[in-house]
Amino acid sequence: QVRLVESGGGLVQAGGSLRLSCAASGFISNIDLMGWYRRAPGMQRDMVATISRGGTVNYADSVKGRFTVAEDNRRNTVYLQMNSLKAEDTAVYYCYGSSSRTKISYWGQGTQVTVSP
Repeated sequence: QVRLVESGGGLVQAGGSLRLSCAASGFISNIDLMGWYRRAPGMQRDMVATISRGGTVNYADSVKGRFTVAEDNRRNTVYLQMNSLKAEDTAVYYCYGSSSRTKISYWGQGTQVTVSP
């Protein structure tokens, strides 16, 4: 069993910054991709950023240049540094992990990020 726990969400003014953290625990040795998705009100859940075990990163076009995903393998933690936040970044952010070997995906419970105009 794998558990992903997010922290760091909150309310921030437009132009501000937040850092999200995701702590992974349990049987995580098979996980080779982690990252963040978000779901805005009334919208589907979309990929924000991912990072592979080899360090390859991928970003949604809407966050390129503003968000940075990073991983601390020793602490089994993934971070999302969000700068220059916009009102349209308001969403519930979910931590994500997956294994290409077992084809299983894991999700955190989500953390709310609200950006006021």
